Amino acid sequence: MTTVAAYAAPAAKAPLERTTIERRDVREHDVLIDIQYAGICHSDIHQAREGWGEAIFPMVPGHEIAGVVTEVGSAVTRFKVGDRVGVGCMVDSCRECESCKAGREQYCERGQVGTYNAVGYDGEVTYGGYSQKIVVDEAFTVRIPDGLSLDVAAPLLCAGITTYSPLKRFGAGPGKKVAVVGLGGLGHMAVKIAHALGAEVTVLSQSLRKKDDGLKLGADHYYATSDPATFTELAGRFDLIVSTVSAPLDFGAYLSLLKADGTLANVGAPEEPISLNLFSLIGGGKNLAGSMIGGIAETQEMLDFCAEHGIGAEIELIEASQINEAYERVLASDVRYRFVIDTATI
Repeated sequence: MTTVAAYAAPAAKAPLERTTIERRDVREHDVLIDIQYAGICHSDIHQAREGWGEAIFPMVPGHEIAGVVTEVGSAVTRFKVGDRVGVGCMVDSCRECESCKAGREQYCERGQVGTYNAVGYDGEVTYGGYSQKIVVDEAFTVRIPDGLSLDVAAPLLCAGITTYSPLKRFGAGPGKKVAVVGLGGLGHMAVKIAHALGAEVTVLSQSLRKKDDGLKLGADHYYATSDPATFTELAGRFDLIVSTVSAPLDFGAYLSLLKADGTLANVGAPEEPISLNLFSLIGGGKNLAGSMIGGIAETQEMLDFCAEHGIGAEIELIEASQINEAYERVLASDVRYRFVIDTATI
């Protein structure tokens, strides 16, 4: 075991504080990663404050991890010391079920093992990226291309793949009209990726406050959802809507913006349940879908795509001592567009 410094929430809703944790010794298929940057995801806040249900404490959040390999196990074949790598939202799965064999480990039938706030198949609690080092099986480690700097690459391990996966799955591309609901940590990546895929991109946000940003990021159009005229003007406009917000929406209103056979894909996860009049789906044969990150192969595909198109996250680099302040600013929508921790400051 190796002792490393980390930032942890000691209890639900408690401020995160500096502590130490134990990392396992490197096993034959493991890589030891010197973490250099860790993104702050809204999911970290949901879990640290038990917004999604009972959690495991102390909790070291962080599933947007970028760093460098410093040790490899005896059977490792994919990586060597010095490689630039990333770790996303999961660190293991059964690898035997239909989903795992199809490269969709995120939907593992036995249950994928989260990078933090989870218990691995070995019975050990997982701790995430707000720490100096992490030990991960090479099968759940991805290579960060040289064209991406590690700080802007870190958020791609969640925000990037969470938006890339549904955009690819539901056919965003030339000739398609795609709307992105919300321009935050997830939404700004959805805009960049949808634009790079060749789609016509519209941002739907509560106000026009971030309109200039949205257009610079690649949006063709920008509308305020607080204006009722938006829903009248855009009725039947879109092939695909990707909702990135973590607050309940009027799903009937957003479904009305789809063309026949269009899809509203949700990647944001509100803490509260939603209600839905099924006639808003039946009329027009529309689809209401969900999507959760992507498999390991798709995550690598996303990183390669982003490197090819010069896509990184828009970040605000912070010191570890600013994590609690950053959490409050995320809740206040006061970040453009992803906080990233310089883990050298832990």
